[in-house]
Amino acid sequence: MTNKPDRSGSCILAGLALAAMIACTLPSASAHEANKRVADANALATTDSVSRPAPQSTRRPVVRAEKGPYYVDFRARTAASWGHAFVWYGKTSERAVEVAGLTPAGDTWAYVLGHLTWVPSETGASYGDLDPDYLTASYRVYLNEADAKRVFAYIKKLQASSPVWNAETTNCTGFIGDIAEYMGLKVPYRWQRPENFVNSLKEANGGRQMVRLSAE
Repeated sequence: MTNKPDRSGSCILAGLALAAMIACTLPSASAHEANKRVADANALATTDSVSRPAPQSTRRPVVRAEKGPYYVDFRARTAASWGHAFVWYGKTSERAVEVAGLTPAGDTWAYVLGHLTWVPSETGASYGDLDPDYLTASYRVYLNEADAKRVFAYIKKLQASSPVWNAETTNCTGFIGDIAEYMGLKVPYRWQRPENFVNSLKEANGGRQMVRLSAE
């Protein structure tokens, strides 16, 4: 009588290996999509690069009825290539922020193709825009309520009128440069790395913190 080879052990090992591969793959994909499309206001503990918060014992409670000031925060973050430039904007008394920037719609292929021609764009929050660990540069400028309404309306209009992206001509630094120019800021050479552009923008304006728009 011959003994049949016991294959149950090898099957179990193969099953465990397959389960481990699936467990490592699925969370990263779902996390990417969640960060790509959702701006969770409660996760935005806004980092103010201009002023540091007071110690806990002297910090004043936030008054939600307060009318300002408002801000636009020009930001740069790391990315798989040169990085990305974008803006946060909103009200200093609120944790929620809005995000605007110009990126190619899609993943790697759209980015590569965008170095040769124009590709469809996205103008909201992209992966990494809400993660402080990716931040490489920040320049925050404050506005009063009347000016903030004008600037925020301009940002919305710019988003609506920016349907394409191109790495050389219609890119993220050019996008936030248009916002800075509308606000009356001195805008440096736009076609440079996002981190360098934001730092140059801050330097060109002497670290100016308050902006007042000219009368229309």
